[in-house]
Amino acid sequence: MRSSRLLIAATLALGLVSTSIAAAAEKLTITLASGDVVIELADDVAPQHAARLKALADAGEYDNVAFHRVIDGFMAQTGDVEFGDMQDGFVPNRAGMGGSSQPDLNAEFSDTPFERGTVGMARSQSPNSANSQFFIMFAPAPHLNGEYTVVGKVIEGMELVDQIKRGAPGSGAVQDPDRMIKVRSGG
Repeated sequence: MRSSRLLIAATLALGLVSTSIAAAAEKLTITLASGDVVIELADDVAPQHAARLKALADAGEYDNVAFHRVIDGFMAQTGDVEFGDMQDGFVPNRAGMGGSSQPDLNAEFSDTPFERGTVGMARSQSPNSANSQFFIMFAPAPHLNGEYTVVGKVIEGMELVDQIKRGAPGSGAVQDPDRMIKVRSGG
């Protein structure tokens, strides 16, 4: 009887452990010239967008992509795999206008606020136009809440994000921009 209870308790404990492991969020690691930034993806809030970032990272699409728009006190934008690859096909005056070969995604808006370190999906005026580009917040931006898809949060290396080269006042366009050297899933 006692051994049966122990077996049941052990089985339940293992079930809780495996549930915790299964519930653990995916991560992306962005290697910058200054070190690694780790993003915890919000796959529970924006599963399609999180899967897209992970797939593009795993395919090496984000490697060497510029931070083409960086506005001091607001955000750093990157992820244009079409025109932003600084080693293959970089078009400075078009960086920020491209995406990936994948179709655009439907918005996955949530009540998750845009705070310092939040990662959001960039898009055009159409809410359902996010593709590959994303941005990292330097500061809270409540006006974005519910208007853009939150896809993650920086959990390590925000001090490195703070060092990304800023762009021109207003437009945020960056001359000789910093880049994501390598992006991989996992933390």
